[in-house]
Amino acid sequence: MPDLLCIEGLRAGYGEAVVLPNMSLCLAESQVLALLGRNGTGKTTLINSIVGITRRFGGIVSLGGLDITQMRPDQRARAGIGWVPQERNIFRSLTVEENMTAVAQPGPWTVAKVYEMFPRLQERRNNFGNQLSGGEQQMLAIGRALMSKPRCLMLDEPSLGIAPIRVKTIFQKIVEINRSLGITVLLVEQNANLALEVSHYGYVLETGRILLHDRSSALRENERVKSAYLGGR
Repeated sequence: MPDLLCIEGLRAGYGEAVVLPNMSLCLAESQVLALLGRNGTGKTTLINSIVGITRRFGGIVSLGGLDITQMRPDQRARAGIGWVPQERNIFRSLTVEENMTAVAQPGPWTVAKVYEMFPRLQERRNNFGNQLSGGEQQMLAIGRALMSKPRCLMLDEPSLGIAPIRVKTIFQKIVEINRSLGITVLLVEQNANLALEVSHYGYVLETGRILLHDRSSALRENERVKSAYLGGR
């Protein structure tokens, strides 16, 4: 299976601080890749670097063979980088429907199709962003990202601050987005059990470097990973 997203020798951070000293990894097309690691290990910085909002000191980022290293964030989005940040960044003064149409790109995703995936959003379609629960905001953030026609969808801590029943729904939809629709997914998630359950491959980061990487099924059986991230199971 060909690689869709490739990071080669990426050196990036914020201001003068280098968070990722030399990051290289590839994500195969139609796969789900989980990024694991404790807070402060560089997971969000890696996603932000792919989006194009960090300072790059060196290295290359490519998508489907296209070098996007010098592209602005909006150009990367049009090239196929979809992003759901931790903060969700929904437009709080716009309705659910306005949030989605504000960033829509011509393609297979329509408001009706997002409503089909997230019926709760249709029920709340005339509510403003600041009137939604955390789980509803996450659904909207994912739906809005899909409206931008992504080839690679990146989700940063999608379970953060969400009720368990909504977390289950969100992760069911992540699996559906990947398996039924063929969209490649890069997932950052503190719940390592959940991340490895829905992903094909995983990387464990420590101080901005790759500590371990393997198939998700193998990482779930790795004693080091079980001890540090899976509660010893």
